[in-house]
Amino acid sequence: MTSATMLVILNGLIGFSLAENKALATVPVSAVVIAAAVTIIPASLFMKRYGRRMGFVVGALCGATGAATAAAAIVMQSFPLFIFGAFQIGIYGGVAQYFRFAAADVASPDFKSKAISLVVAGGVVAAFVGPELVMSSSDLVAPNRYLGSYLLVVALAFAAAALLLLFDSARPPLVDHEKPGRPLTQIMRQPAFAVAALVGMVGYGVTVLMMTATPLAMAAYGHSLDRTAFVIQWHTLAMFAPAFVTGNLIKRFGALNVMLVGTVVLGICVVAALGGVSVSRFWLGLAALGLGWNFTFIGASALLTEAYLPVERAKVQAANDFLVFGSAAAASLLSGALLSYFDWVVVNYFAVPFLLVAGATTLWLSMSRRMAARRASS
Repeated sequence: MTSATMLVILNGLIGFSLAENKALATVPVSAVVIAAAVTIIPASLFMKRYGRRMGFVVGALCGATGAATAAAAIVMQSFPLFIFGAFQIGIYGGVAQYFRFAAADVASPDFKSKAISLVVAGGVVAAFVGPELVMSSSDLVAPNRYLGSYLLVVALAFAAAALLLLFDSARPPLVDHEKPGRPLTQIMRQPAFAVAALVGMVGYGVTVLMMTATPLAMAAYGHSLDRTAFVIQWHTLAMFAPAFVTGNLIKRFGALNVMLVGTVVLGICVVAALGGVSVSRFWLGLAALGLGWNFTFIGASALLTEAYLPVERAKVQAANDFLVFGSAAAASLLSGALLSYFDWVVVNYFAVPFLLVAGATTLWLSMSRRMAARRASS
């Protein structure tokens, strides 16, 4: 998460400096998200066969290799090589998405949502450490600005791999391989899966859309790197700090209500961003964006666990995350194009219809369940 926070600040800026066509500046960000999306299913199958620990360690080593490749690209001033390095880092990000499910797998039914929340809450450290590392290391290796930052990402990935060797997770029992469970198409037709996937896609997609564009937009409006890092720092804090209580909120009010509030908060982000281009407006908008992501992402992850049996979890988790990261990849590609050919205002307006759809479907499922509960009680 610390590496991811650093790359949110850096990838678009470096892409802008290396790309001849500035509309392609966010392609390195897109490469990270696309790699995560295409990694989701193979990573799930790999971990199903060889266990979580082996999958996590391999993912971390891919992150180290990718950061080293990106560092070499900065020295060589090669945009294609930088994209390739970003893609490798994205593999690490895709594998890391299973941290929350690894926690849920070993948790009791009552503790699942809180377990997911606590894993996501690890990003609180990233919110403080990531931007500070960027600001302290951006000029560490002269004359190549930001080279030191990517070397630090290499070190972080190796540190993660070392820690993951301590992760104790038995290989899944053979029964998981012998009993495939229900067909995936049947599972995906369930309202719980459909709404969890849709809200996860919209929440993550809108977050990536606006988060990717923010460093470039702030630079275009004359804001300095330290102010951009400040905004991203608070955005990251808003993404992860609430996770300490999100699980309890889900347990008390239900995943659907938390998801609905998250969608509304994402709407507040758009309103704040459209109100001006001062640092305070970027700060307020990105803070709301982080909180909205937290509620929609953790709420949707908790709702998803209701849609599958233990024997079905690998394929269902993979299908869900493939959809979520696919939408995020599309959003990251659109972000740079919208910002280049239009402006920051259009980026924000583009998110509105998707938020309306997510809110409407969440409300529909919530009302349907309430009506079914009333009929059952009567």
